[in-house]
Amino acid sequence: MDAQPFDGIGHPAGKELTVMATIAAVYRPVRLEGELDEPLSRWLWLVKWLLLFPHHIALVLLWISFLIASVIASFAVFCTGRYPPVLFRFTTGVLRWTWRVAFYSYAALATDRYPPFSLGAVPDYPARLHIPYPEWLPRGPALVTSWLRAAPHYTLIALFFLAFRLLWWLGGLSAFLTLVVAVIVLFTCPAGILAFTGRYPRRQFNALMTFHRWVTEVIAYMFLLTVAHPPIRPNPARYPAPCPDPPDVPKSPA
Repeated sequence: MDAQPFDGIGHPAGKELTVMATIAAVYRPVRLEGELDEPLSRWLWLVKWLLLFPHHIALVLLWISFLIASVIASFAVFCTGRYPPVLFRFTTGVLRWTWRVAFYSYAALATDRYPPFSLGAVPDYPARLHIPYPEWLPRGPALVTSWLRAAPHYTLIALFFLAFRLLWWLGGLSAFLTLVVAVIVLFTCPAGILAFTGRYPRRQFNALMTFHRWVTEVIAYMFLLTVAHPPIRPNPARYPAPCPDPPDVPKSPA
């Protein structure tokens, strides 16, 4: 009779460990999903900016409230290591609302279904975002250290802003480069290809989804909505098939 294998700490290396390893491999603290909702109109994208005007007004107000709520929550996390559940539901709701609008509009143009005015989840909408409530967060000095771990991401954002300002200061060159970029975008972005062919470029859709997932992970980490450190760059292999829903946000603090 063969001896039962054990792991390095004296526990049987049986099915339980295999299941735990499988769950760890597919579980993503920040889960952003998008389904290409074809068929799509060839020309609706020309007026989506106008159709979304009510959403833009609402999102301006929501993001101002988001920043205020995040400041309040950061003090709570610093002192207690817990994100206030009420504020967590609101801040994640703002991100969810923003993602639906972005998916409908020029960040993806992957659906013609008008996004709902809701902070809550809408399971039948092709764009979805779920961030499970973190059971614990670093507090005190450990919170500052953890937040600074994403310094490379903040550096990338700062470099992007500086590059934009440099082009602005260059005057005429910036206008020329803007024209060149506009022509390239017209013939290579989903809107241009959709207008000319009537079909959405699936390779670009996959690339856009990978980029938006990465951006959402960085934002969630920056605003203390998750302890999962985002990668330094987008990586398609990081996002396998959808996994089961994590637990919901508690109704009140423990």
